[in-house]
Amino acid sequence: MRREELAANLLAVQSALAEAIAKSGRSQDSVRLMAVSKTHPYEAMLALCEEGQLLFGENRVQEGEGKLPPKGERPLSVNLIGHLQGNKAKKAIALFDRIDSVDSLRLARRLNDLVSVPYPILLELNTSGEAAKHGFESEDALFFALDEIATMENLRVEGLLTLGPLGGDERAIRTSFAALRRSFERARERFDLPSFFELSMGMSGDWPLAIAEGSTCVRIGTLLFGAREAP
Repeated sequence: MRREELAANLLAVQSALAEAIAKSGRSQDSVRLMAVSKTHPYEAMLALCEEGQLLFGENRVQEGEGKLPPKGERPLSVNLIGHLQGNKAKKAIALFDRIDSVDSLRLARRLNDLVSVPYPILLELNTSGEAAKHGFESEDALFFALDEIATMENLRVEGLLTLGPLGGDERAIRTSFAALRRSFERARERFDLPSFFELSMGMSGDWPLAIAEGSTCVRIGTLLFGAREAP
């Protein structure tokens, strides 16, 4: 996709986001846009970066290794939003600015063992109940893990992430997002998490509903980059 098209897409998404945020009665700085760049080249990311888009999301460690410069040598932030296997945790820490998809106590322990300074993470909660999705399977499972994760010296838990139900109607999607918001609020009350601010939910097909339910970060790919390119 040409630079001009990317810039136009970004402007359209930003305008739609601003309208949805205003409609929800929230301040414009309460929601961040993450550009999901999976399968798209680094040059496209740079083109959006030059238009002011600085936050990106990638799904796979292997793809990120193949296209991203090291963290200290790029003008943009890239978070991992896809499932992370424990054996790739070390590579993920070196490559990504934050891991947004920590979905087990075992993975959190692995990450905590690999770093020596607080590393930012989000915990993923499966609020749709779909077996094919990753994430803690319930709030009880999440809070059981948080009892330990909240005490880990080398991890900084910054919030929660979820995916809306695939092909769900508006009611099912809003129910899923509302469940994450309630878990977020209860976690903030129950645990000592001073950096707990992020509620990451909403993608290209359902982001307006996510904003209405309190999302602080929407993850948009297709509306910005167009259809996915073959990996």
